Amino acid sequence: MSSSLVHLRPPFRAEHIGSLLRPAALFQKRELLEEGQGTPQDLKAVEDDAIKYVVKLQQELGIKTITDGELRRGLFFEGVFDTLEGMTSIPNRPISTFKPYIPHIAFMYAAGLQESESVFCTGKIKRTKGFYIDDFKYLKTLVSPEDVKSIKITMCSPSWFHQRHGSDLTYDPSVYKNDDEYFDDLGLAYREEIKELYDIGCRHIQIDDPTFCYFCNENMIAGMEKAGVDHEALLDTYIRAINVCTQGRPNDLTIGVHMCRGNFKGGVHFSEGGYDRIAVKLFNTLDVDTFYLEYDTERAGDFAPLKQLPLNKVAVLGLVTTKNPKLESVADLKARVNEAVRALCEGNPKRSEAVALDQLCISTQCGFASVWQGNPITEEDEKKKLALLVETAKQIWTDV
Repeated sequence: MSSSLVHLRPPFRAEHIGSLLRPAALFQKRELLEEGQGTPQDLKAVEDDAIKYVVKLQQELGIKTITDGELRRGLFFEGVFDTLEGMTSIPNRPISTFKPYIPHIAFMYAAGLQESESVFCTGKIKRTKGFYIDDFKYLKTLVSPEDVKSIKITMCSPSWFHQRHGSDLTYDPSVYKNDDEYFDDLGLAYREEIKELYDIGCRHIQIDDPTFCYFCNENMIAGMEKAGVDHEALLDTYIRAINVCTQGRPNDLTIGVHMCRGNFKGGVHFSEGGYDRIAVKLFNTLDVDTFYLEYDTERAGDFAPLKQLPLNKVAVLGLVTTKNPKLESVADLKARVNEAVRALCEGNPKRSEAVALDQLCISTQCGFASVWQGNPITEEDEKKKLALLVETAKQIWTDV
C-alpha cells in the first residue's frame, strides 16, 4: 500500500463528482443517435465543442479540479469494459443471469424486464488500447500547462459487472477458475491505464463504485444471505479488486473512490443505508487516498462512521445534491462540515479540530449526468450548486 502522501487531500477543497449536464447541441445530437440517426463518430466534433464549453464553465465558477464532464459517454461506466480484450458484449443477456438482490437489478426485475445489455468474460483480459488516454490528451489542450495536474479522470470500478452477475456468471470458468484470477488480470489492465495516464501528466483519478454502498443496504444483505452468498467475503473481494488496481502507484498520484447509491435517469437512486456496516473495513483496508461520500439525504446516515477514518486519508463530503434543483445554503453546509469535524475528533486515534478539518473537502453527492439524459435540473441550477461549493470552501478553509 502507498505509505505516505505528498498531499493529505485532493488538490482542491471544492469538487464535483465528474459528470455534467450535456450542452443543448450535444444533447440533441445524442438524442438523434439514440433514435438511430447517425453514428458515434458523428458526435466527435460536437463533443469537442461541448467539452470546451464545460471546461470554461468550471474555470469561471472557480472549480479547479477539471473534468470533461464525461460528455463522451452515454453512461458513466463506458470506456473500460467495452475496450478490453476478453470481454464480450451481450446486448440481450437474460435477466435470469443478473442477481436479483442487487438494488438496481431489483428494479429491473420489478419492471418485468426479460433481458438487458451486459458483458461476459469469454477470454483472458488484456488492455490493448487506452480507456481514456485520448480524452486526457484533449483535455490537456484546454488548460494551461500548470493546470494539467488538476485534471481529474473518472472511471468505473473493476467490480461493476461482477456485482451484477456474481462469481458464477461473470466469467467463463475455463478462462478463470476464481474471482482472484479474474480481478488480477483486470487489475493489471487498470494499472496499465493508470500508468499511461500518469506518464502523460494525470495526477488525479476517481474510481466510481456503487457497489460499496450496496453493502450498506439491509435488503441486499438479506437477499444475499437467502441466496447463500457470503457478503463479508464478497466485500473483501471487491476491496481487493481495487487494491490490485492501485498498488504501486506513485505518491503524487491521488486516487479516490466515489461511493454511490445510484444516479439513473431523472436522478433516481437505488439504495440506502449509512456507512456503519462497512466503515471500519473500507476506510482502513481500501488502498486509496480519498473517499467521496454521499451525504445529501437522510438515507446516507450520519457522520459517526467518519470516526473510523485513518489520519492519512481524506473524506470528501457530498453535501450538495445533484438530484433536484433545491439549492443548499452556505450556512447549512458549514454547519454540516462542523458536524463531520466533531465526528472525526471522536475517532481512534483522537485528533484536533484543525487536523480533522484538514481531512475534509466538499463536493456534489454524485454527478449531474451519470447517464447522458441527466438529472432533472437546469444548467443554471448546476452553476448555482457549483458556485455554492466554491463559496463555502472559501469560507471554511484558508488554503482554497
